[in-house]
Parts: sequence; structure tokens; C-alpha cells
Amino acid sequence: MALTTPHGKQAPETQLQRTLTSVLNELPVDSALAAIFHRENGPLVGHAVRGFTAREAQSILRTLSAPAFVSAGSPQEQDGGRTVRLRMITPGAKSLLGVPLKYRNRTYGFLVIGRKESASFTKKEKTVMDQAGEDVTKALDRDGLFGMDVILSRPLVTNEPVPSAPTAAEMFAAPVSQLTPQVQEQITALLTEASQIVSYDRAWVCHYDPIAGNVEVLGMAGDLKGEQKDSKKDMKPGHRLALDSSAAGWAIRHRKPRVDHDLASTQGRFLDHKQLFKDRFQSSLVFPFFVRGQVGGTLTLASREAGRYQPTDARTLEPTILKLADILQAPAPTAASPAPASGPGGAPASAETSAPVPLEPIIRKQERQAAIGEFSAFLATEVREPLGSIRAQLEEVTGEGILDFDPQTRVENAMRDLIRVEAILNEILDFAKPLELNRRLVRVPEVIESALTVVATDLEVTRIHVAKEYAPILAPVRGDEAKLQQVFLSIFKNACEAMTPGGQLTIQVTQHRAGKGFEDQIVIKNDGAPIPAEIVDKVFEPFFTTKRAGTGLGLATVKKIVEEHGGSITIGSAPGEGTTVTIRLPGVSRGPAFRHRSRGRRPPRRGN
Repeated sequence: MALTTPHGKQAPETQLQRTLTSVLNELPVDSALAAIFHRENGPLVGHAVRGFTAREAQSILRTLSAPAFVSAGSPQEQDGGRTVRLRMITPGAKSLLGVPLKYRNRTYGFLVIGRKESASFTKKEKTVMDQAGEDVTKALDRDGLFGMDVILSRPLVTNEPVPSAPTAAEMFAAPVSQLTPQVQEQITALLTEASQIVSYDRAWVCHYDPIAGNVEVLGMAGDLKGEQKDSKKDMKPGHRLALDSSAAGWAIRHRKPRVDHDLASTQGRFLDHKQLFKDRFQSSLVFPFFVRGQVGGTLTLASREAGRYQPTDARTLEPTILKLADILQAPAPTAASPAPASGPGGAPASAETSAPVPLEPIIRKQERQAAIGEFSAFLATEVREPLGSIRAQLEEVTGEGILDFDPQTRVENAMRDLIRVEAILNEILDFAKPLELNRRLVRVPEVIESALTVVATDLEVTRIHVAKEYAPILAPVRGDEAKLQQVFLSIFKNACEAMTPGGQLTIQVTQHRAGKGFEDQIVIKNDGAPIPAEIVDKVFEPFFTTKRAGTGLGLATVKKIVEEHGGSITIGSAPGEGTTVTIRLPGVSRGPAFRHRSRGRRPPRRGN
């Protein structure tokens, strides 16, 4: 199976890919590629890659598929042994070193590593590559993948299913939880089996979600007495940990094992260590594992014995990691599609009897969503991960205290800029994900009051007068209070930026009948500079902004939140009238209506 991007569905990993990926993961390099010839004098097909982009990998494959390489594996520069120094220019690697994979004196593939520095490779690095090539050949021979003509056996390679191109809906599909009862049971059994290889008192497995930027606990084993209190802060399957505040995230960002012999020193920094320290554990081992050359997650072992683990224990658990990769790459069960609508007599409804559907707007929306989904997946894997690794290394350098004052200051300034870039990336990626709403009955006026409290200082400094008119009886809204507060905050901040000092902000909340129920209508009007007529219809589009430092996602996110609540939002603006934002949210018709009771500190009223 040729190299594919991680955005769409992948066919199940073959034994060939598992073997090549395991070799790449053992190499102490950032970029590596393994490719195989599947027919005599044929082009190379990549089966495992790490660190190279798809374009770089294809460039390397084209170069190595040249007749000069295919016929004899002849190098452009050979400096002892079998290693090949490739003279190519790729955006991410200035130096490339490869070794022809040979079986019975015939070349059947290539193993390539890349390095960003232009310095020559050392003799030790070339020896490691030679040994890695021999390990690949021995593993493939042991698994019976060679045919009589040396080229890999066709039934095990060329007949592998090829993944179809992802649809727009699949490309925009949000990260879905990997936790299912079956996966949890399999991982628990696998961890129990691993205790025979390396002993532990508690162990768990996390799955890495690059788009969400966190890890999800999939299964736990061992002594879980401290985990049975059913507290929201305690770790259990389904719990998610941020990369910056967990040892699992540290291992993913650095792509190497982490051993801690004193959890007291790290429990204030890592939430997973905090839980272990609370349950009187003393040492832990966390190491990342790879699935198809990409970081798949982490495995954590913890012990009440001090100094229990060493980094070499991670290699001892390699058989467990291979089984774990099989579990995580198994296709997830798909939801049953709804049955087609039936017409009279149970027959399927015909196209003539069904209501016409406007296909063009749907197609445009799918194309837009597909573009955002593809772009977000690229940012998550190719931009945010390297930025996280850079920041982790800068944190180590500044924490060691080895720099003088001037270099230390410059590094800290660079870290601040890096954190700002990461914040922008997270805003973009958060917009691409579907909202997870924590719904409950909320009062719209109280949400507005909470938002006004946040911007009270800005309103006071700019002397903006706030006029509020709430209907005495309003239907409650079933929604996420935090997300709705985010909506009003964004609108209030935009209004403050558009108004001059001494302006007026008017907020009106009324109740209207909508069908058989009610809806709450919120009208927010400011007398500031109007929005130009030519762009008023574009303000809710993603990435559209007129600000020099904006991402263009503020009002797009507002619209997304309102629509997820089943409501609608419109905006109108005209010279001399300012700007008016109208939001309609469906109310809960059952039960008594809520009467508004003011609470909290209100912004100061000025004028009138």
C-alpha cells in the first residue's frame, strides 16, 4: 500500500508495514522512510514513513526509482559499507542517507533517513543504517514475504486493499472517542498480560488525538483502589489530558520515554503524576508508541517502589506495543444508516413524492467543511506538533539555567511568540471541531449579565452607557451557559471596538411564539461605526476579518454556537443607525417560565 495521508480512512496495516514501521521507530532520527520494489525494474512503493511530508517522500521515491538505482542500487556517493548519500534538495531535510535493501544479492527496496543539518553523516550512523537494513531483510525472510524471484510475494503485497478517496464528510469528521467497551476490555487484558514482562502496580494506555491536542485514557489495569471514588478529577477510561499538563503529553511532544523516580517533584506539573502521588506511588515510566509511523499514544507504568524503571524497559514491551497497535487500528463500528422513507403500502418513497432538496447549497457547505477539515488536520500534525516539540526543548534550555542573561531573555521572548502562535492554532482547530455542549436550563438575561461583568472595566473606561430591557417573563433555554456567554462576550467586544467613548449599547430580550413553542429574541444594538454594506454579508464567514491581528473566527464561532443551539443570528448595519445583532434561541415551552432576577454587579450606568 502506497503512502497515504492521515486524513482519511486507512486499510488495515499489513505484516509488511508493521515490520518496516518497527524498524523506523527504532532509528534515532526525526525523518525516515522505507520503500519496496513490487515488480522487476518497477517503481518504489513507500510502506512506512516518519517525519517526511508526502511531497518529500514522493520526491525521494522518484529519485530512488531511477534506472541507475533499480539496476544495481548504485549510489551517487558511497563511502564505505552499503550506505548511499543522496544528493537531493528537499524542504525539510538537507542531508539524506539511504541503504539498499538486498536479499540474495538483489536489491528489493531502500531505507532512507533525513537530517535538517547539512553536516556529513558519521561512521556510526552509517553502521546503524547498515544494521537496520539487515534487520529488515531478516524480518521479511522470517515472515515468508520473499518469493522465488526475490521480489516480495504478490499475494501478501499487491493484493492488499487500497483505501478509497475520503469523502467530504469523512475528511471533516471530528475526532471521535476511541473508547468503546470492546477496546477497553482488550487493552485491560493486554496490560494484564504485560505485567508478566515488566511488573507494575498500575498501568494505563492513552490514545493521542492530534486535532484535539490531548490524550484520552482508553484502559487501565492493576491497583485501581484510588480510582474508584468516581471523582471528576480522578483518571479513568474516557478521561482526557492536555499535552502541556501531563507526563503522557511530555512523552508525545519529545517522542521518547520519560522515567520519574520522584513523583513528588512532578505532581505539581503533571496531572497524571498528581493522581499517582495522591495514591502514594513513587516511580513511573511513560513512553510513546507508534501506529503507521505516527504517534498513536502512550503507555504508562507506575510503581510504589522507588527507582523501579529504566528507559530500556520500553523496548522490553515491544511485543505488547505491536498488539496495542493492532487494537487501535482496527476499524471502528459504523452506525447503521437510517432506513429509507416508505411510501404507501410500505414501498420506498419515490423521488416524485419526496420534497425537493436544494443540493447546491449542501454541496457548497460540504466543500467548505472538507477544506476546513483538511486544513485543520494539516495544522494539527504538520504545524502544531513541531511547534510543541520546539517549545518543549526551549523550556528545557531555559529551565537548566545555563544561559547568560541576554541569551536567556531572547529565548524567553521567542517562547512568548511561540505560545501566541500556538494559541492562534488552537483557535483554528477548535473551530474545526464540532461543539460539545453541556446543556441545562439557563436564563438568557443572567448569561448576558455574566458577560457584561467580564467587560465591565472596558465599558467603564470608554464611558459606554448600557441600556437593558428584559421582558418580565421569559422562557428558559436549554443550552451550554459557557458557550452562550462566549457568544455575548464576542458581540460586546466587537461593539466596544466599533463605538467611540460615550456611546450607547442597547440590549433587549423578549419572548415570541414560534410554532407551538416559544423563542427568546435578543437584540444587541450599538451606535458605533457601521459595517460597510459590501462586507456585511461576509462577517460570519470563517477567516474573514478586517482587523490587522484577527483570525476571522470570532463571529464565525458565534454563528456556529448559536446554530448548534437550534437558533439563528442575523446582523444589520446602516449609516447613522449603527449595528444591530439579532439572536433567536428556542425556549423550553414545558414548565413555568422563569422570571428574571438581577444578580451580580452591573456595569455602571452613565448618562440619562
